[in-house]
Amino acid sequence: MTALQAIVIALVQGATELFPVSSLGHAVVLPALLNWPIDQHAPSFLPFLVMLHLGTATALLLYFWRDWWALAMGVLGLSNPHRVSDSRRVFVLIVIATVPAVIVGFLLEKFFRNLFGTPIVAAVFLLANGGLLLFGENLRGRGQRPLSDLTAIDALTIGCWQCTALIPGISRSGATIVGGLLRGVDHEGAAHFSFLIATPIILGATALEVPKLLRVGMPHGVVGLYSLAAVVAGVTAFASTAFLMRYFRQHDSWALNPFAYYCFAAGVGSLAVLLTM
Repeated sequence: MTALQAIVIALVQGATELFPVSSLGHAVVLPALLNWPIDQHAPSFLPFLVMLHLGTATALLLYFWRDWWALAMGVLGLSNPHRVSDSRRVFVLIVIATVPAVIVGFLLEKFFRNLFGTPIVAAVFLLANGGLLLFGENLRGRGQRPLSDLTAIDALTIGCWQCTALIPGISRSGATIVGGLLRGVDHEGAAHFSFLIATPIILGATALEVPKLLRVGMPHGVVGLYSLAAVVAGVTAFASTAFLMRYFRQHDSWALNPFAYYCFAAGVGSLAVLLTM
């Protein structure tokens, strides 16, 4: 992998991990479209992937540090009684929303890993992701429930929607935002909860790869490049999160539509190129 390829993939990872357009789908399709000879199943690719995920997770922790600090203080009982109760409730909701993806990912890991390396499948599911976003936008609950009103059933529903993102081409943030919209939460609140539950998912997925990373080891001479890629992914993810939180707040009536149209265009364009290569 060249330095240019590493930086381009890091930029794409940092942006698409939070934008509802599927980072996994882009990671599968983009190298194939550019005819880059990158084997994403190769042991040497694993350290690069781990570094990118660490960069993205760090960006989310930094952007939402106030939320995580309040949750930590509340869970430990170091705030006033009202905040302790509220923080513990939100913490439980995050755990509930995380559990379905952990279970499904563990049970079907091999199946999804086989899909991961198939660009045509990823391109098809980019089209499906566009349909998912339009579905959520058109059938969303019309209420304006604040995020603080989320119940355990709401969190479990959003967590089940998150499971669809195990398929390359389906966006994790898109699926969870759609789940929130269908429960009557506005775009900003749904995105906020989506980004909060992204942190344990990304960190958990990274942690699962660490034993393999210890066995494989870091390829010689790439520590600097991979570290740079992690920083690029993190900075891009931080900027993407800041943009999206403002965007969803300002465009609540149709916020997902542009991303849906992009997925349709990207999916059709990718299929057209891949099928003629």
